[in-house]
Amino acid sequence: MSSQDIPEENLPAEQDHAHGAVDVADEKNPFADPGLPPHEHRVQDIDERAAKRSERAVAFLFTLSMLATVGFIASYVAIPHDKSVFIFPLGHISALNFALGLTLGAALFCIGAGAVHWARTLMSDVEIADERHAIEAAPEVKAKVMADFRDGARESALGRRKLIRNTMFGALALFPLSGVVLLRDLGPLPEDKLRHTRWSKGKLLVNMNTNEPLRPSDVAVGSLTFAKPEGLEEEDHDFQTEIAKAALMIVRIQPDNIKDKRELEWSHEGIVAYSKICTHVGCPISLYEQQTHHVLCPCHQSTFDLSDGARVIFGPAGHALPQLRIGVNDEGYLEALGDFEEPVGPAFWERG
Repeated sequence: MSSQDIPEENLPAEQDHAHGAVDVADEKNPFADPGLPPHEHRVQDIDERAAKRSERAVAFLFTLSMLATVGFIASYVAIPHDKSVFIFPLGHISALNFALGLTLGAALFCIGAGAVHWARTLMSDVEIADERHAIEAAPEVKAKVMADFRDGARESALGRRKLIRNTMFGALALFPLSGVVLLRDLGPLPEDKLRHTRWSKGKLLVNMNTNEPLRPSDVAVGSLTFAKPEGLEEEDHDFQTEIAKAALMIVRIQPDNIKDKRELEWSHEGIVAYSKICTHVGCPISLYEQQTHHVLCPCHQSTFDLSDGARVIFGPAGHALPQLRIGVNDEGYLEALGDFEEPVGPAFWERG
């Protein structure tokens, strides 16, 4: 049974008074302000020693955040990625991942816990009722907003509690360094990894099938030969990565049929060397039509004219195949005169 079902003469005095107030509010103003309960002061509001203890607790949390951030960076640099640690009941897990997660979580938690403790114990907790006003801001409202902002800045005690302010700034300044350190894992640097291959000046052109250095006489007109750099062996741990960039196709064309002047200068007696990696999505090119001097990528049918700078004449490839400048050494073997001047394979964001 609710209080509304009990006769008014049987209600307690204070409940009867509240019941009457509701009736008046319903009849006169359904949105009447019920008022605020009396403010109860916290111990920090009346005892400066308690306030100092809370200040030191907040500063301690911010300091812990700084130490955790330093620990994050130190762990990232010092702990090997292949080291493991036993954590019950998880078993063996990566020591680096465990250290990074622990320190990063501690840094975030201490910043949040310090801010919450600061707000609950030292910032003003007086409840203030703000009357409804028109949407359009009048000059006096703007003045009130600025006054409220100044009051909030004063009540936060940021200027007076210098220990909290300084440690908070330190924690917030150090924590973003965690993200800066993680930028190293975004991938290989284009300048060092994508623009260069194993080709360099003086490297011999080695036949991929016979594993022997090539002489000009080994390349017949109309033939297609695949080559790799001297010193790159299948037993090497990085062979697949390096051959994916350095694979070369060699074709001999009559010099009179070469249309591109630079291609002719970079060849030797009509022997031209181009990257075998398609510039569309990186498939290996293996189809050659000797009458037209066209090579075809079997994946998406991009077609390149090897007699005209390996330019694209059909298909989705965006640019020509990079050419390798070649010559003949004193022993009569074909050699590279440098690396590719353009990155091989599909285009990437740094291609000029």
